[in-house]
Amino acid sequence: MRRKLSLAILTLAFCAALPPTAGQAGEPKTLRVLFIGNSFTHRGGMPKAVKELVEAGNPGLRFEFIAYGGTGAKLERHWGGGTQNLVSIAGRTAEERRAAITSLRDALAKDPDDAMAKTQLAQHRKFEQLGAEPGKWDFVALQSYGDDHGDAALYAEYAEKFAKAIKAQGGRAVLYETTPGTMNAKPLTAPPRPDAVLAKAKVIAALADRIDAAVVPMSMVALRCQTVRPDLTLRWINDSHPNQTMGYLTACTFYAAMFNRTPEGLAVDTATDFKAFEGGKDADGGPLKRTFSPKDRADLQRIAWEGFRRFQELRKGAGQAK
Repeated sequence: MRRKLSLAILTLAFCAALPPTAGQAGEPKTLRVLFIGNSFTHRGGMPKAVKELVEAGNPGLRFEFIAYGGTGAKLERHWGGGTQNLVSIAGRTAEERRAAITSLRDALAKDPDDAMAKTQLAQHRKFEQLGAEPGKWDFVALQSYGDDHGDAALYAEYAEKFAKAIKAQGGRAVLYETTPGTMNAKPLTAPPRPDAVLAKAKVIAALADRIDAAVVPMSMVALRCQTVRPDLTLRWINDSHPNQTMGYLTACTFYAAMFNRTPEGLAVDTATDFKAFEGGKDADGGPLKRTFSPKDRADLQRIAWEGFRRFQELRKGAGQAK
């Protein structure tokens, strides 16, 4: 391993590995998603909410995912630490997977504190315990920290590397674009200026076109939310991460990006944060699980779709302008 990264398995919902078009007779088809990122991937209860929305909107479809990341992790660090091995494991032979396990064991023998090696070894063993060839990832979400804005050169470089590995094993990359600088902890009296949001969206759109990726454009979706529902907050007062509202809004946008259809009308109305603070509460002292009112649920689902569609229009316009 070239670099160490303090990692944790953030969420694991992993059963039999079956591609979504293959399921055996009488079994549900399966959609398999790998989330690669950092704390912005799992805070706010996002991955579990994605699973619930996908299964609610697609009866008979089973959603399986692994959310993998660590504090402040960038795609560059993930690549340097070997996370791409989890992307490509579906295309490896049993011998190659055993060799990877041996390599990881050797790395831990040299450095018992190598958290990346520990985590990847656990994942490789999980595949081996299934007793079957690993299925492919249908989608792999790529989320980084602090380098997906401006010219996004570093993010683009490693997103492209990951996208090639994802495509080689038969899946599609999803650029999960976060917006830590624009999430509001308190209700707004006016929406933020759209200039920076639009500039960033154009950069992400150009990258997505170049590597043929789907996009979860949370800066534009958040802006839409702040415009039509300025009373809603998207982060905690005592913590800079997405709260359950932003987690749910992001999950709705993932649904839109993966299926290119609206999440409106789905009955899922909760999001549960991953991290418990004092007394088992969320960062602001409330319950980890938040249940949205029928109005808030409907508004968040609609806002996610509207923000996603606006990004798609921007992306289409940018492509036609070339």
